[in-house]
Amino acid sequence: MANAVSQQALGAGSFYGAVQNRRELCGAIFTDLSHTSPRRLPSHSHELAFFAILLDGLYGERYGRQERQFRPFTVHFRPAGIPHQDEIGPHGVRFFEIELRQGWEFRLQECSAVLDVAHDDCHGGQLLWLGLRLFREVHSGRSVDDLSVECLLTELLDLVARMPRDRAQKRPAWLTRVVEKLDAEYSERQTLDGLSREAGVHPVHLSRVFRRFVGEGIGERVHRLRIRAACEQMLKPELPLAEISLAAGFADQSHFTRVFRRMTGMSPARFRDTLRNKEAARVRLPLPVAAVGSSGYLPNIG
Repeated sequence: MANAVSQQALGAGSFYGAVQNRRELCGAIFTDLSHTSPRRLPSHSHELAFFAILLDGLYGERYGRQERQFRPFTVHFRPAGIPHQDEIGPHGVRFFEIELRQGWEFRLQECSAVLDVAHDDCHGGQLLWLGLRLFREVHSGRSVDDLSVECLLTELLDLVARMPRDRAQKRPAWLTRVVEKLDAEYSERQTLDGLSREAGVHPVHLSRVFRRFVGEGIGERVHRLRIRAACEQMLKPELPLAEISLAAGFADQSHFTRVFRRMTGMSPARFRDTLRNKEAARVRLPLPVAAVGSSGYLPNIG
């Protein structure tokens, strides 16, 4: 653990890296942040709880005894004051950060919900899609709809504050096998009968237990995984959408577009354009170069 001398404490709205855009709405600070080269950042903490949506690049994080690696279109939530050390991947990164003023924590406490547990969404879950809808609202060309932003923030915070903390510990071993199979083979054709044979349970029981512990249906899980993978492929401008949709496992581009719009609130083409158009002028934040190492502690990243 970093000592009090080396531990950096970043105030509200402050990050290492280049800020492309920052605005405050509805008690939250929204920041577009980028790093253009690989680096290890000093150990630090943040004054405010925050969500970080990785839009491009590879990124690693170490906090306490835990290490995490993140690909594009993954999201992590961290409570305020957690010391951690970040490592930027070989080609830099781009983040959409959402910091929460303390007023939100007070509002949640009134309904017996708290923001005191870190959480990662690396499989295209609800945290990612709510976060991307906030990204769309904050970056809309028109005047931002405060009510839409506030409602999305409420959904996002309620989701992470109420996530069962013992769900993964209690679910049956066969369910873990099914989830791992879907996570690894989401682009392949899956059937309920095939998954039930993998689990060794009746299809009805599989569907019921899956929804109870995972929090969504099997088909919805597969769609989320496919759309997250498609978002990552859309970072490659040379790939046509038709090719991306087939590689993700959709029967055709029409089906892909319908599912994509339902999950993200926009078409694949508009989503891709939104990502491309957010290269605003950069404002460089102070980065203590002497504290930044050159070699990585995440040799398997990517």
